[in-house]
Amino acid sequence: MRSNGLRVRSGPLSVVHLHETGAGDPPVRVAFAITRKVGTAVVRNRLRRRLRAICADLQRDRPGGLPPGALLISAGPEAVRRTPDELRQDVVRLIDALETRRSVEQR
Repeated sequence: MRSNGLRVRSGPLSVVHLHETGAGDPPVRVAFAITRKVGTAVVRNRLRRRLRAICADLQRDRPGGLPPGALLISAGPEAVRRTPDELRQDVVRLIDALETRRSVEQR
């Protein structure tokens, strides 16, 4: 996925997106990669839950939801120090940048 996908970085987060081709739009699948550098298992799982909740909210509330296909969201150690609002803004910027880059590359 990392070698074939489209990669975008925003703040402490990065995303690799793989748009699967086929009949119709593929479902949205989101995975999280949070390294041990972020902190203990408790800290990493807390961050993963926060990111999962943000993605679920965006899928529900954002026009068009998340881009169809597979998303791998990676978080660096700085992500733990973000407030929930800052983390949400980081994810929104990340998805916006991904969609912008995807539309440019499809031309």
